[in-house]
Amino acid sequence: MDELTPLRDATLANLPNAVSVPTYDRSALTPGIVHIGLGNFHRAHQAWYLHRLMQMGLAHDWAIIGASVRQSDAPKRARLLAQDCLTTLIELDPSGVSAEVVGSMIGYLPIEDANTALIRQMADPATRIVALTVTEGGYYVDPVTGGFDAAHPDMQHDAAHPDTPRTAFGAMVAALRQRRDAGTGPFTGQSCDNLQGNGAILRQTVVSLARMSDTALADWIDTNASFPNAMVDCIVPATGPAELALVRDIGIDDTAPVTHENFRQWVIEDDFCAGRPDWDRAGATFTDDVHAYEAMKIRMLNAGHQLLANAGEILSVPTISGCMAHPAIAAFFARVEQAEITPHVHAVPDMTPQTYIALIAKRFSNTAIVDTTQRVAFDGSSRHTGFLLPTVRDGLAAGTPVDGLALAEALWARMCEGTREDGSTIPPNDPHWPALQTAAKAARHDPAAWLAQRQFYGDLATAPTFARAFDHWLTMIWTTGTEAALRAYANG
Repeated sequence: MDELTPLRDATLANLPNAVSVPTYDRSALTPGIVHIGLGNFHRAHQAWYLHRLMQMGLAHDWAIIGASVRQSDAPKRARLLAQDCLTTLIELDPSGVSAEVVGSMIGYLPIEDANTALIRQMADPATRIVALTVTEGGYYVDPVTGGFDAAHPDMQHDAAHPDTPRTAFGAMVAALRQRRDAGTGPFTGQSCDNLQGNGAILRQTVVSLARMSDTALADWIDTNASFPNAMVDCIVPATGPAELALVRDIGIDDTAPVTHENFRQWVIEDDFCAGRPDWDRAGATFTDDVHAYEAMKIRMLNAGHQLLANAGEILSVPTISGCMAHPAIAAFFARVEQAEITPHVHAVPDMTPQTYIALIAKRFSNTAIVDTTQRVAFDGSSRHTGFLLPTVRDGLAAGTPVDGLALAEALWARMCEGTREDGSTIPPNDPHWPALQTAAKAARHDPAAWLAQRQFYGDLATAPTFARAFDHWLTMIWTTGTEAALRAYANG
């Protein structure tokens, strides 16, 4: 192998000719966005859209300052700062691999317990957007009621210590207080997580937290700040040894590369109180009807991921593409999508639910994307409540089938027991893993013990059609096996 070129501003001209690099002067960029949560998805998606604008000579005053509120992100911060916050994006397609270096991020704030540097940066008038990717379960929302979880210890802490908050939302409230007092106006809060109505949820969290300590501030935020809803979509695997080897094969020494599929979508409500980049010129869609797009994506793609991943974990299928190649899992996925999910999803411009099934099936089957079932199954307590259970409720209300969705919940319960059918151990894979595992072990002999987790299921535990189907499938899974249950459902 030829000597690797370290990824730095100073070495961009030395990278392999096939690698696209920033053509703009990064030293001339000025910040306009603070992004909290510098995971792979953000760097392959939002940062990429901004980078594409910068390549056109636009948005040079909108560069990203990265931030985190978790000390566990300190090693990632060190890696990114060591390479001038550049990221190699590697597009994985069955027809070939291509790479580009994204340079829209220009700094990464210190990670501090009281979030002093983060508050200072968000209070700076130059910051006009504060964006977040903090996972679906990170917004302090009660999973059953959808309301704000004011009793959570983090929210209690931030309300009692508004100048030294521990959460991103407490830091946003503190910065907005400083901006109000200085007369500089609010920033836009932009959620980039897979939540239906993510902007409305972010507004609920920020305003509700502010109200716990300062009612007048809460009213000012609610009246003056904006929180646009948005739908985001791109399959972005975690970075592991294979991805690190891939970037080395290209000839780049990058300790934080990101791989992604050859598909992106970003649909955004055009509601920005302090201006925005023209992301639509890079392929994003601004619309007044984000809901239809996000409903299609969340209820079909994100829910579909859970249909595949839970079954795959139990049956020791390591990747999502492997699940699509597994006849029983693929047949289960196809029937639930067609028979039980699409009746509750409306078409969007240029895309019907039936066409979308074909699109996501093709994307999930991309063998070049090594997206693990373990990654996709992570945080089922948020993903099932957000992606699958709303369709269960719609199906029960409309009298449409929910049998396969009940099987999906039984698969989640079986997975949370913590062992695969080959006897190997499923590692902890949820913030609530100990409680889920306790319920799953009890449900092996009493399926109702799983649905009794009312913090997830609410009154679904007493919905006869759903509860009977769940009992039937979980019993079958434990007595005759997961594959037998999948085939029984698929064969109708």
